[in-house]
Parts: sequence; C-alpha cells; structure tokens
Amino acid sequence: MSKDKEPKTLQQAILFFADFENCRRFMVDMRWPDGKVQCPRCSSFDVEWLPNAKLFKCYEKHDRVKFSLKVGTIFEDSPIALEKWLPVMWMISNCKNGISSWEVHRAMGVTQKSAWFMLQRTRLAMQGDLIENFGGTVEVDETYIGGLARNMHKEKRVRKFGNGARTGGSGKTPVFGLLERHSEKGKSKVRAAVVPDSWRKEVREIISTTVDQGTMIYSDEHGSYNDLEAEGFRHDFVKHAEFYVKGSVHTNGIENFWSLLKRGIKGTYISIEPFHTFRYLDEQVFRFNERDGNDSDRFEAVMKQITNKRLTYKELTGKAQEEQTENCN
Repeated sequence: MSKDKEPKTLQQAILFFADFENCRRFMVDMRWPDGKVQCPRCSSFDVEWLPNAKLFKCYEKHDRVKFSLKVGTIFEDSPIALEKWLPVMWMISNCKNGISSWEVHRAMGVTQKSAWFMLQRTRLAMQGDLIENFGGTVEVDETYIGGLARNMHKEKRVRKFGNGARTGGSGKTPVFGLLERHSEKGKSKVRAAVVPDSWRKEVREIISTTVDQGTMIYSDEHGSYNDLEAEGFRHDFVKHAEFYVKGSVHTNGIENFWSLLKRGIKGTYISIEPFHTFRYLDEQVFRFNERDGNDSDRFEAVMKQITNKRLTYKELTGKAQEEQTENCN
C-alpha cells in the first residue's frame, strides 16, 4: 500500500477499509508483495481474480479451486467481512490498554461472542516470529496474574483457597519475563511466558535459550536465579526488602512492563481465564516491542503476521482437546 494513501488514524482507517476494493488491494500487498498471487492450496501462480464473486480462481486441477483473501490467514472461515476485520485489527494493535470484546461488539455491530473470537485470533497473529537472542544487559522477573482474594465473594474465596488467609501469588497464574535494556541498537524489548507454579526449571531453560552467554543479568533475590554464573552469565540482584536500586542494578524496566500488562487486564478486560493468559501476554508484548512506530506501522506489523496461522473456536475454548480425549478413550 502506498505510504501517501495509507490511513494514519482510526477514523481514516474506518473510512478507507469501508471500501472493499481498498481491502482487496491492501491484502494482496500484504500477502503477495511482488504482486504475484499464489494459490494457498497448490502454490500455483496460475490464478485469476473474479470481481463479481470476490474470489480468486486457480486453474490447476484440485479440489476447491476458488479461494478468498481470507484463506490461509487468521481470518479463514470467518463470515465477518474484511471491512470490519481490518478496523478491529487497527484498534487492538494501537489501543495501549487493549480493547474489550464489548467495545468491539458495540463499535462494529457484531455479537460479543464474535468480537471475543476476533480479538483472540488477532492475538494469535501478534505472537509473531521469535526475535533474536537478548544480550547486553537483561532484567528478569516474575509476577502473578489473577484477582485479589479480598475482592472475591466469600463462597468463591473459600472454594479456591479454603478458610485460611492467602496472599501473594496463591491461586494466581505465574508469569516470567525478560527485558533487554535499550542500547545503541535501539529501544528495549521484552519477552514473557506463562510458567508452572513450580517454575525454577522452566525459567532457567528460558534464560539459557533466550539470553546470550556472558550477558549481565539483573534480578531480585529469588532463589531461582541463584548460580546463573555457573551457566555462563554474569549476575547481580537487588534485595527488594532493603532497596530497589543499587547503581545500575534494578528490575524497574521489566516491572514497568508488568504494570502496563496488569493495567490493561484490570482496567479493560477486568478478568481473564488462566487458560488464555498467554494470549494477553502476546498482545502486550507486541505493543511494547512496537511502541516506537506510529499507528500505521503497528497495524502493518501485525498484518504481516496473519498468514499460515489458524485458530478455530473449538481450539480456543478447549473443546477440540476434549473431543480428541474422548475419541482416544
């Protein structure tokens, strides 16, 4: 899409993508930058656009020779038009604290259930490809996602925690994150992942596969970070019970990311299921790592990651796994 014609604001994006022809040209440019449309089923270039049907036709012999712009993307099999899909992609890419399914439902005229499914598909696209390993100076930290016990109804609190008082991360989803501090190469960047309750082994594996040897790692005093030097890293830590900063030693960068994440969850989504926590992590990580671009840049960045990804409603709700288990039994 030509830079001088592309939308720069949400208002411009809604008006621009209200025209299907603009949607078509944009999708073709994103999926096939060289202009040669390729059949997603047989990879043939012998393809023609059928304007009346709004479909492509492949002239190779195989089943389902016709395909839409959605086939082979996160939009596949969605009855919702691209004229609605693309503005939703724009909104979730650029709303700092996220956008709820109820907001999409009201703004786009789709059901709340459909809006929730659209947002979860978009979060799949936000996963993107793995970025290069971290180096230089890296901060590591853990946090816990979940509601406060004191805010729960008594029956739910007792059912979840028993009669004993619970604090800290009890009953919450543990999350681990790494932040590479900004350097001459550019801005700081982050990775985050959901980890098990007993997460020492998983955290050490993430660090060893994500961080370059010899990197300086800063952490808090948690015992899971002990002996990082034995694995080829340099390590220093702060004791949060005594101080938060010791010269350049601190974890304020990754804690700032946790603040952004929790502000979005508590302020926009109110409550999320532990089963879906990783999706909301992917969303916030994407916007954090792409924060230096403008709205159009972030939108195009996520649109470039929509292909060869598929999320069905059964997979999203766990029903596909249940059916597979029943078939095995």
